[in-house]
Order: sequence, then structure tokens, then C-alpha cells
Amino acid sequence: MFQIQNNLVYLLRQKNCINSIHLNMKCRIKNFRRKLFGFLSFSTALFIFQACYGVPQDEYNDVLVKGVIYSDTTNQPVSGIKVTVNGSSQNILTDTAGSFSFYVPSASQYHLMFSDADTAANGNYIEADTVLSTIPENGVVVRMTTVD
Repeated sequence: MFQIQNNLVYLLRQKNCINSIHLNMKCRIKNFRRKLFGFLSFSTALFIFQACYGVPQDEYNDVLVKGVIYSDTTNQPVSGIKVTVNGSSQNILTDTAGSFSFYVPSASQYHLMFSDADTAANGNYIEADTVLSTIPENGVVVRMTTVD
């Protein structure tokens, strides 16, 4: 009888040991899944913030090009003039105050080209261009001549 009791105790201990190993593996898998889910959630949140707010502008290698465009005949600001720098595909239209501003990579010279994008809205203007070695702090002032 004592032998059967010992065998029974031994079997119960083995079963508990197996259960504890099984529970330990379940716990490890659960913790791994939790950490993996947390990492994926965090990296997704970082990606979304980067997509929403964009990559910060590199202030040290870029130059702010800004200015105002006036009509040569009326001395009024001209809206709708397309400004392009260094022949790149990056361009911007002047606003209702005739002003423009955008960042470009620093260079030894800046070739600014001005062309009328909406001839019907504000009249016809002759294309103009200029080459600057430095950008003035208070901006570039351009006077556009109308087509007669």
C-alpha cells in the first residue's frame, strides 16, 4: 500500500511538473506576443507621425528663398507668377500679396526664373530671370513687365 501511495505521489508530481512546464511555455509565448505587438504598435505610430508631419527641414544645408513680385506698370503685387529655382522641378506660385518662399539646397549661384502661370487672371507678363550669388535676408524684389 505504501508503494502505491509513493507511486501515486510520484505521478502527481510529474504531472504538476509537466503542467508547470506547459504553463511556463504558454507564459513565454504570451509575453513574446505582447512584446511583439507592442513593438509593432510603437513603430506604426512613429511611421504615422512621420507621414503626417513630414521629415524636418534640414536648416543647415538649405537656403530660404523668399521675395515679392510687383507689376512694373502699376506697382501692385502680382499673384499667380510661377517661381522656379536652378531649373528644378520645384516651383511655387505667388500668393495674392505677390510673395513667395521655399527652401532650396545651398549652391554657389541661384538661377531664379519667373513666368506667368495664369495669364487670364492677372494679365500677361513677360518671363524674367535673374542669377544671384547670395539671397538677401529681406527677400528678392522683382518687377514684372506686362506684355503690350
